[in-house]
Amino acid sequence: MERDTKKEEKTFKVKYLYEVFGLTKQGYYQRIKRDIKRADRDRFILMQVERIRKELPRSGTRKLLIYLRESLEEADIKIGRNALFDLLRCNELLVKRTRRCHITTDSRHGFKKSPNLIKESEITHSEQAIAGDITYLKTDDGYAYLAILTDLYSKKIVGYCVDDNMRVEIVKQALKMADKNKMFNGAATIHHSDRGIQYCCPDYKQFADKLGFKMSNTQQYDPYENAVAERVNETLKYEFGLKRKFVNLTELKKAVAQAVWIYNHKRVHWSLDLKTPQQVHQSYDSVKYKSYSKTLKTG
Repeated sequence: MERDTKKEEKTFKVKYLYEVFGLTKQGYYQRIKRDIKRADRDRFILMQVERIRKELPRSGTRKLLIYLRESLEEADIKIGRNALFDLLRCNELLVKRTRRCHITTDSRHGFKKSPNLIKESEITHSEQAIAGDITYLKTDDGYAYLAILTDLYSKKIVGYCVDDNMRVEIVKQALKMADKNKMFNGAATIHHSDRGIQYCCPDYKQFADKLGFKMSNTQQYDPYENAVAERVNETLKYEFGLKRKFVNLTELKKAVAQAVWIYNHKRVHWSLDLKTPQQVHQSYDSVKYKSYSKTLKTG
């Protein structure tokens, strides 16, 4: 008897609910079913976002849609950009804006700078030109430094070196790696950089010349003259966690190696028609070159 009474009370409550909201009994249960299905969908998407952001932690909504495409198709789930944005916002998963890093270049030296060969060049294929830059990183033992060389066309990091000093050897090792990683036998590659003492000293210029690179330097104090290198530095620091402090140089080197591999092989770029640097680099001339300078100036 008591069980029947509870059942009647539950039936009355359910009937009261769907009548209050102007629903039929069938519509009420259909809404519950939709809500459960949406909740399951959202949980699945958030799990996939968490998986992606373990490697690409600062992926925004539009890129997440691209990275999610395969798993969503397999699960027969459809979601648009606005819906994904709302889901991320409700779960406090939107990418927060960060300050850009400020790089200090020691250009107060008496060495002769090379002309800017990039300014008047039309970039049309991989290994036509590379851009170099040095940025600082942090360890418990003090500052460390990362020298990188990025292919201007493919945005692929072709050479890098991490050390606890900024002596010329750090840029030599990065260039040595870039030369070793060459995939095509074309004309001499332009090596563009700022006017830092490491890139302008005779020792490095002779080293680059011996490997077959043509030196090119920025002419002003404007960082946008070396926009690609500046942008890649920012990406590695803020998207791949290299801005944090590391225990020691060994740990930092491992983190840099991992970040460079993921950047080259998994991170798609709008400037590369949503391809990875590795894909574009291998294809040699498959996309139209887009500079980062305008993007940097407008934020």
